[in-house]
Amino acid sequence: MNVRHILLPVLILICASCLPQKAFNEADWKGQVAATNREMLFAPHFKDGAYFNPWMPMERKGFFTFLRWKLEKKHTYTGEERAFLPAVIPELKKRIQSQPDGDFIVWIGHSTFLLRINGEYWMTDPMFSERALLPKRVTPPAITPEEIIKLGGKLTVILSHNHYDHCDSKSITDLPEHTRVFVPLGLKDFVSGLKKTNVIEMDWWQTIDCGNGITLICLPVQHWSRRIGQGFNETLWASYLIITPTVTIYYGADSGYFIGYKEYGQRFPHIDYALLPTTAYQPRWFMHYAHVNIPEAIQAFEDLNARYFIPTQWGTFHLGDEPPGYPIIELKREIQSRNLDPSRFIIMDIGQIVPLTRKSTP
Repeated sequence: MNVRHILLPVLILICASCLPQKAFNEADWKGQVAATNREMLFAPHFKDGAYFNPWMPMERKGFFTFLRWKLEKKHTYTGEERAFLPAVIPELKKRIQSQPDGDFIVWIGHSTFLLRINGEYWMTDPMFSERALLPKRVTPPAITPEEIIKLGGKLTVILSHNHYDHCDSKSITDLPEHTRVFVPLGLKDFVSGLKKTNVIEMDWWQTIDCGNGITLICLPVQHWSRRIGQGFNETLWASYLIITPTVTIYYGADSGYFIGYKEYGQRFPHIDYALLPTTAYQPRWFMHYAHVNIPEAIQAFEDLNARYFIPTQWGTFHLGDEPPGYPIIELKREIQSRNLDPSRFIIMDIGQIVPLTRKSTP
């Protein structure tokens, strides 16, 4: 092998290690968000074979932008910040079976939550695999698809978008064939090919009566889509509102901070539980468009005017520069420094069962 072929990559790495962290102007970013037009949340969002966010189109990043992120100097974290992870509570199937009645939510890991509503099971973005394409799990899922099948009953899944940590082929395939699956536009054929016979596509702002007193609303988020075999933005991305006779749950999936949160807080004034992302937000210059940081997640919670904030996606995969468990350390610091009510932030352990409670009336 030519010596230059060996030295060139080494020189690139050496030079890249000297790159300073790229600056990011938070004030400018907040100004851009504030200047967006809320009416564009309802605008057409598909053109020339691709979906887009009409209120603030995304600037595509090339390979060298990605390379800079991977090779620039990183923020340093303490040993405690690097090591912190959620606890994993065992025997979830047994504990669920010991509670035959009542609505609840349980964190399976990452963005996967299992809900029991009116005796039926709902699941968000099933992810049980060891890897999300490349990143490896640092904590196990609280339950397996085989154990979910043994729970019995009707199962409905909602998929937010096609990224590997949210749309895992094996996890979907391993769920029962009769599972009802709601997906954003463009994903039906893919999911149907994973041995699923009841797949329903939804567009932003579409509402479906799911029976059993449950209504599902598909809502915009500020994100994007791509995976092997599916081109850039060929399929839509979404968040969802689950409205039940007793509680309303907002599943925020992946998103950057945008005007949609204020719109949803005004349009749907009785959100009880807001499941909001807290991961992959560093470095800000690279992540800000598609992922909220902790202050923005808190702002989104306040915009939604929800009763409770449940942080999602932390503690399972190392996706951004920040360690997997670090978002909760930062969230707790923000709660304390802002003197927020800690009882409104439900920071779950993996496998923890939390009852879904109706808002008390005076």
